[in-house]
Amino acid sequence: MFWNSVRYNETEKRIYLPVKLKDENDKDIDLEVKITVEDVRRVLDLKDNDDDPIIIPERLSKEFWFRMGYTVHINDKYIKSRFCRPYKFMVHCVVHALSHRKGGYDETLDYIMNIITCLVLNRTYNISQVIFNHMVDNIRGEKYIMYPRFIQMLLDDQVPNLPKAPIDEMKLHHMNSETLNRLNKYKGLTPDQEPRVKGMIGTITGGMQIVILRMKVNVCVKWWKRS
Repeated sequence: MFWNSVRYNETEKRIYLPVKLKDENDKDIDLEVKITVEDVRRVLDLKDNDDDPIIIPERLSKEFWFRMGYTVHINDKYIKSRFCRPYKFMVHCVVHALSHRKGGYDETLDYIMNIITCLVLNRTYNISQVIFNHMVDNIRGEKYIMYPRFIQMLLDDQVPNLPKAPIDEMKLHHMNSETLNRLNKYKGLTPDQEPRVKGMIGTITGGMQIVILRMKVNVCVKWWKRS
């Protein structure tokens, strides 16, 4: 319903969406919601800014992924199961927080690769602009980042009392021991084919909590609380 109703104003750099509500007399009224890059940045608490880059050198990101234990050829698709265990867990968290998909989470595309690279190397990256650009692509018919987890957060920010149909809610569950056990296995690979464990590098040398808290807690937990 969101993508069928939304429009983009190129001059204003804004996304517009009509929302139907009931007034105090129980009559239908239309309210126009406006979404900008700054709204994405504020609501998701991403702490980037307009001066941060949205593209990083391809050579930098590809070399970095090999340092993370990646074991197959780099192309336009990156497979989560081809990383050593510590980085596999990190990729899993970022993919679930920001991926455009409803399923198929073993595949990570180039923009996720850039986000992870910048997080670990502590480089600036304009995640908010990247998200907004893909939302605009959807409106134009390219349907790339079709299912961002945070659209409801953007709507709730401007229309706190927006009615919701329980049947339309996507139920998400916290990670448990079963999920962790699945992450600790390499489906389809023999032990000698598993990626060798690499030492942690960059800003997560002392642990992965920095990356996970910034991406998963700030985005996923807020979404869970509102879903």
